[in-house]
Amino acid sequence: MRARTAPGRGAPRDASPWLDDSAGRVMRPYTASGGRTRPAVALDLLSLVTATGVRPRAALGAEHTLALRLCAGAAAVTVAEVAGQLRLPAVVVKVLLSDLMESGAVMAQAPRFPGGSFAADDLSLLRAVLDGLRRRL
Repeated sequence: MRARTAPGRGAPRDASPWLDDSAGRVMRPYTASGGRTRPAVALDLLSLVTATGVRPRAALGAEHTLALRLCAGAAAVTVAEVAGQLRLPAVVVKVLLSDLMESGAVMAQAPRFPGGSFAADDLSLLRAVLDGLRRRL
């Protein structure tokens, strides 16, 4: 496996040993969560997650550390954004974030919708999401 390097530098650009330039991800996503598929804390894809500044007491895996950096690098990020940045399934990211919440390293806020509810049949919103996904793929 070859580590990627930043242009003009000899240091690895991606410190994660789980990625390879030609092969992509070289581990199963559920390895990051220790095989767990259910988070201890209920999280929505739109939950806003922020770092608290508290250092976790237990040793973290590489994916936990990356998720914590993402949460610390912005005012707040959604669970979906963290999953997209880490290129992991949302359920795995929910487990990782749940672990970080239990250690006190991050906190999450449930999404708030205007009027207190969300109409799942709002076609304009669904079309906007679909258009955004098409642009990214």
